Amino acid sequence: MSFFDKHVFICCNQRDACQDCCNNHGSSELLGYMKDKVKALGLAGEGKIRVNKAGCLGRCDDGPVMVVYPEETWYTFVDKDDIDEIVREHMVHGRVVERLKL
Repeated sequence: MSFFDKHVFICCNQRDACQDCCNNHGSSELLGYMKDKVKALGLAGEGKIRVNKAGCLGRCDDGPVMVVYPEETWYTFVDKDDIDEIVREHMVHGRVVERLKL
């Protein structure tokens, strides 16, 4: 059995100024927002959900991106509303958010 029910990795990679990357789209700020949201809902911790910062996940053209394990579900997102929807639908109700899925 896994230590966490779900493990979320959000790319916060920062490339040189001339190269596109997830962090250029606010992924670090949205990582903090998602971590706070998961904690506030009582979803964080052992046997629950862990949200982590990740380096490059190799999908820069789709960024910003996150991947949720163990489902191996990849998402793109642009704002707090998208994060709220992913938390509500996927983390709480176990339903993939098709409109944000990569």
